[in-house]
Amino acid sequence: MVLTTEHPGPTGRGLHSPIAERQGPRRRLLAELDRPGQVFEHITPNWFASVMGTGIVATAAASLPVQPPGLRLFATALWLFASVALVLLTVAFAVHWLRHPQTAKMYAAHPVMSQFYGAPAMALLTVGAGTMLIGVDVVGTGAAVAIDGFLWCAGTALGLFTSVWVPYTMMTSHSREDVIALPAWLMPIVPPMVSATTGAFLIPHVPEGQWRLGLLSACYALFGLSLFLGMITMTLIYSRLVHGGAPVAQTAPTVWITLGMIGQSVTAVNVLAVQSATVFTGDEAYIALGLHVFGIVYGLAMGGFGVAMFALATSITVRAVRRGMPFALTWWSFTFPVGTCVTGMSALGAALGSGPVRVLAILLYVLLIGAWATVAAKTLRGTASGRTLLPA
Repeated sequence: MVLTTEHPGPTGRGLHSPIAERQGPRRRLLAELDRPGQVFEHITPNWFASVMGTGIVATAAASLPVQPPGLRLFATALWLFASVALVLLTVAFAVHWLRHPQTAKMYAAHPVMSQFYGAPAMALLTVGAGTMLIGVDVVGTGAAVAIDGFLWCAGTALGLFTSVWVPYTMMTSHSREDVIALPAWLMPIVPPMVSATTGAFLIPHVPEGQWRLGLLSACYALFGLSLFLGMITMTLIYSRLVHGGAPVAQTAPTVWITLGMIGQSVTAVNVLAVQSATVFTGDEAYIALGLHVFGIVYGLAMGGFGVAMFALATSITVRAVRRGMPFALTWWSFTFPVGTCVTGMSALGAALGSGPVRVLAILLYVLLIGAWATVAAKTLRGTASGRTLLPA
């Protein structure tokens, strides 16, 4: 189905279930399922990456420095699609746990699949941000704030849980000889960074004074939590790539996940700086100015790191394609991380007033559209045939 050929699964043969062993590797069509309910057996958390990838295309469009005719309508359509997908996947994921608890527990205990429990949190946060930036045209300001507030609270709580629970289970449960640093390790610890970014959109809608200061402070704390854990993890991943070699087959796209931490952090620090001006006023305005300067310096420095990782991810992907990289849900790694780079460059370009940075944001968005269209088409085709609903 998805996310590991390098790592043995719970059965010792990758993410295979007894059903997959019984059916054999060639049985992939919906018509060949033993029973209709079987389609829910392998609705794993990485499916929420499709909501993340679709939602970021919409929110990134809203942040672009140029708004050509039709872009807003396109973004609205994608936000609606992502919202519907989030609801459907949430229901399917609940059915997965209720009807197939043993399989669900197997995936939750798997050293690779468990990392993707960060995806549901980021899906909630992405759709919530889209509601504030785009959905407000459809549902109105009051409803948009209420929906985003609920999704932000739910996504933040879930993200904080995964950022502690997943590393803890890795430290205490998994076999030591199975543990190798993978880009997927970033998935459970990036959600707080997404919360930091999307929480900024709620700051103007909370009461002035201590409430607004509290939310801003919480967002910066979430930024720090994710940043420091993320950079520690990035170091491990980079060392693993150098010493252990590049990922192979369908796991190669996961290298792009590293860009998600980079782009999202640049976005967070700059959008929070903008909102800090509504918190620190009068004699405290110098604090907002300092945060603005910090956002620019951080964005430029992290942007340089992002260029290096972008080049590395591109090279690894080209190498994998030449060796026959098959389609898997890991291809959604091409979307959300690139989308965060779009929002990061848009926010940095606005803060710095830089034309070249804004142009870079537009070029990255064009790349994002191409990647999303390709992956979405292949996912829909695979879902219609049932290929993506069964383990590999």
